[in-house]
Amino acid sequence: MMTIISGTNRVGSMTLRVAQLYQQMISIYEPNVKLLSLEGMNVWERHEGFLLLEREILIPSEKFLFVMPEYNGSFPGILKMLIDNSDIRKCWWHKKAAIVGVADGRGGNLRGIDHLTGILHYMRMNVLYNKLPLSRINDEISPEGVLLKPATEAVIRHQIDEFLKY
Repeated sequence: MMTIISGTNRVGSMTLRVAQLYQQMISIYEPNVKLLSLEGMNVWERHEGFLLLEREILIPSEKFLFVMPEYNGSFPGILKMLIDNSDIRKCWWHKKAAIVGVADGRGGNLRGIDHLTGILHYMRMNVLYNKLPLSRINDEISPEGVLLKPATEAVIRHQIDEFLKY
């Protein structure tokens, strides 16, 4: 099983649109792909709902694709809270990951990608080398979630192809 994590709890985020786009593109080749949105989720304590999330999604997943926006030069704390409060050995150790950074600026959340990469390596995850920074995202994807530029679609498809083979 593969899980795409939309790494923000911001309602109506571009990050979720990007994650949904990835889910659509991946589901053509991988039917067992889940989308985990952090909108409205309480991940700061280990309550029954969180334990259910672990049992049904995090632990069974073999691969994770993290889609995350830039927050203050890094990535959102809600994503770090999800990681920190989970059973790290069961949920993350020795699993595979890919990372997509999302930003309206020029960097595509490069710093956040680097920060998350270090954390994932610490958790013994195998991170795909092709980490994709999506810059000026509002010029790349429409409010309806449609890719506007063929070059962006090509690099996303390339990353997906590599992750599916990884």
